[in-house]
Amino acid sequence: MTRVIIETDNAWTIGRISNAINAEILLLQRSLAKTQGKIDRFEVKYGKAADRSALYGHVDDMDLIEWEGEVETLNKLQEKLCSLEEIRIEER
Repeated sequence: MTRVIIETDNAWTIGRISNAINAEILLLQRSLAKTQGKIDRFEVKYGKAADRSALYGHVDDMDLIEWEGEVETLNKLQEKLCSLEEIRIEER
């Protein structure tokens, strides 16, 4: 869980922080969709493989490297998105 504590009595500041977090969430969601699209295209072309090592020697090495990179990117983006989505802003 991500916990960020910012104390302010200024509603404008709270709004700006909330907007910044929401903007970053939107960017991450768009990046996730784009990355998932790349992975989907690979899987349409080569099929879904639970074990990627089975594809070695059967798939162009550069395609396989790119696909593995996209899967890694997807995982990192999901972690970041989850972290930001956990943030709760409490006004006092």
